[in-house]
Amino acid sequence: MGKIFVKEIKDRAQVDSVFLVKEKITAMAKNGKPYLTLRLMDKSGEVEAKVWDNVDLLSAIFDKDDFIAVRSKASVYLGKMQLVIAELRKVPEEEASLADFLPETARDMSEMEGELAELINSLGDMNLKRLLGAFFDDPSFLAVYRSAPAAKGMHHVYLGGLIEHSLAVAKLVDRIVPLYEGLNRDLLIAGALLHDVGKVREMAYIRSFDYTDEGKLLGHITIGVEMVRDKIAGLTDFPRELAMLLQHMLLSHHGQYEFGSPKLPMTLEATILNYLDDLDSKINGIRTHVEKEPENHSRWSTYHRLYDRYFYKGDFPCCESEAIPVMPPPQEKAAPARSLPESEEKGRKEFHNNPFKELKEKNLDLF
Repeated sequence: MGKIFVKEIKDRAQVDSVFLVKEKITAMAKNGKPYLTLRLMDKSGEVEAKVWDNVDLLSAIFDKDDFIAVRSKASVYLGKMQLVIAELRKVPEEEASLADFLPETARDMSEMEGELAELINSLGDMNLKRLLGAFFDDPSFLAVYRSAPAAKGMHHVYLGGLIEHSLAVAKLVDRIVPLYEGLNRDLLIAGALLHDVGKVREMAYIRSFDYTDEGKLLGHITIGVEMVRDKIAGLTDFPRELAMLLQHMLLSHHGQYEFGSPKLPMTLEATILNYLDDLDSKINGIRTHVEKEPENHSRWSTYHRLYDRYFYKGDFPCCESEAIPVMPPPQEKAAPARSLPESEEKGRKEFHNNPFKELKEKNLDLF
């Protein structure tokens, strides 16, 4: 069968294609029958899928991280595309085209490697330049740094995401430094390029994006500090205070304890790195969420669980020329003249001659 990518799925379409199983959850319906909730993916995105019938039989066929060929029907449920699977079979890895299943950065990799080299060469601090050289002059390390995603689900979730994100933070550094006197630009650049370095060992990205055992047990912050400490130990006469300041930036770049940061930022450079890292990750995360939305001609995205909100997408081209009709204000019709009884006419004259009339009219809404 020809490959149908997630981004190509339309409402009510028959979808017969091969996908990678990112998540597999068995649950129980209210009627006591089991069902499967799957998250299927390819390089264009992810889609939720349900298996309602023959659950035990079909579930035994495959596991998480397997390739499966499905025969299914697409529908939009609660604003999100969903597949209802009627049939499926496991597909051997040698029959699957791996290039179809892991998303990649849209940026040119050789261009990003050139930017990385320029940043390192621009440093005036020879100790930090030596340290970055110890990392990036190693072809085996550069190979994983340029391949790794920056996260599993929050931002830059694609091959090359780590180097793209790190370079973006470094570029933001070069926008910020001229605005504030006294900042250590070299330390900030080194922090930008190394703050997520532990993700080369935290993340697994052979078939799908997941965490390694080391990543789950230690996390990329701890791993990264360990990697930096090991490289510094191999350099002669590396300043102890400089090593401490750089390691503090890695330890504090998540900004808050509740976000997994072992330390709060306690230097100006560490504070700046925290905010620039957060800025770039949020911009990428929001853009990715909005761009993978189905073309349902809605001004709003679907609900983003991690950000706990919807995002406004704006007007669609088909609607830009449509003017909103303006209704003319209703014309008040004058009440027909009528003659008043003598007693009412007398009261009306007394009201108009009353010195408190203006005060009462101005404050009529208070009564």
